Amino acid sequence: MIRPFLSTNHTMRTMNTTARRASTRLATLALATAVTGLLAPRAAMAQERMTVAPQEQPVVLRGATIHTVTKGTITNGTIVLDRGKITAIGGPEVAAPRGAKIVDVAGKHIYPGLIDAYSTVGLTEIGSVDVSNDIREQGDFNPNVRAEVAVNAESRHIGTTRSAGVLVAFSTPEGGVISGLSSAMSLEGWTWEEMSMKGAAALNVKWPDPNARPGGRFGGGGPGGRGGPAGPPPKTYAEQVEQIKEWFSEARAYRDAVKSNQTVRTDSRYAAMIPALDGAIPVVVAAEGAAQINDAITWAKAEGVKLVIRGGRDALFVADRLKAEKITVILTSTMSAPDRQYESYDNAYATPGKLHAAGVKFAIAGGSGGLYSYRLPWEAGVAVAFGLPEEEALKAVTINAAESMGISDKVGSLEVGKEATLLITSGTPLDMTSNIIQSYIQGREINMMDIHKLFFQKYMEKIKQQAPKKITP
Repeated sequence: MIRPFLSTNHTMRTMNTTARRASTRLATLALATAVTGLLAPRAAMAQERMTVAPQEQPVVLRGATIHTVTKGTITNGTIVLDRGKITAIGGPEVAAPRGAKIVDVAGKHIYPGLIDAYSTVGLTEIGSVDVSNDIREQGDFNPNVRAEVAVNAESRHIGTTRSAGVLVAFSTPEGGVISGLSSAMSLEGWTWEEMSMKGAAALNVKWPDPNARPGGRFGGGGPGGRGGPAGPPPKTYAEQVEQIKEWFSEARAYRDAVKSNQTVRTDSRYAAMIPALDGAIPVVVAAEGAAQINDAITWAKAEGVKLVIRGGRDALFVADRLKAEKITVILTSTMSAPDRQYESYDNAYATPGKLHAAGVKFAIAGGSGGLYSYRLPWEAGVAVAFGLPEEEALKAVTINAAESMGISDKVGSLEVGKEATLLITSGTPLDMTSNIIQSYIQGREINMMDIHKLFFQKYMEKIKQQAPKKITP
């Protein structure tokens, strides 16, 4: 049965709560900056990065080896960037537009900017400071939560993430069961509005674990504690799955009522689910175990939604079905130790290579923590060391990630008409020994400074100042 739809008052309360949190967080970060300025004036003056203006002058990069990802590799290549787009790409014969800035990048490599398909960069800052973390809302049913509006454009994690070659991130809310909407964010801009590429890129669902003890997920009850009244009994796995089905059924009824011009109360939660029900955006289901993945696939087919699996620890056991159903997997644990006694030490490292051999399409994510998105290229790099072809590893952090979330028309490869979001490197960005020399985001030549580099300079200066003085006889 369809429950009565909530009024817009619920939406306003949610928006007001988010606004208050954002305001408090900005005030706290401003105070921290002020304190830092008192303690370290030089660091405060330098800052770790500066946002640059949109591209105004055409830029021509000449002489590099261009790795397009989708259209092969071009040696001694030329790529033209104009008004934030790639307008030409080819060999040395490509002409430069009038008034263009010519950049000699001979001996270097050019790659598309890397894409993190599961990130909280900008949503979380300092783990021990609650107001600097805005990744979840109260309750289990929050499909209307949009991650983009909570992204802090001043986050220090943005600089360190970009320095590793990650230029696009899918900011993803967490918490509850239907957590909200992932947003594709370009990691350059003064505000979240300027950074946003696609505000509603995917709807996120956390699939219950059939092996978990009842009450471990949503709806768990138990005694109220300290003599309080007992809560509702814990929900079984079947009841939890039924709850997800009920939410989608209600959203479908809401959509149909709106389309048929029936009078219904506006409910932002059900309205946010309509693009997923219509197949315009995918439903990203967080599922690790084989049973979870299988049940999620069965459910998605019954619902008629486009499914992406995130997590995928046991995806290899379901590889045949994933391949047959053409379901993309976002792997989130490539650089992790085994968590079950019977697993070999290289279980997570080797999974991408085995999935590729099985014909399963996948992306590799850097883990959701804002602290660790900068590790994305190495998450893919370790998979290369354990059997994944390098070109497939590069796809897993570029075009595959872009296609899974519906932004492959903008980023993910180097092609005419796409955004000029790219890296100039000394070698493959998947290797720790390579250097990211310069990055461009939508044609902007971004400031490559970050807090890690700032501290390096600061403490190298300390060593220089405190080095023993040579005594001249």
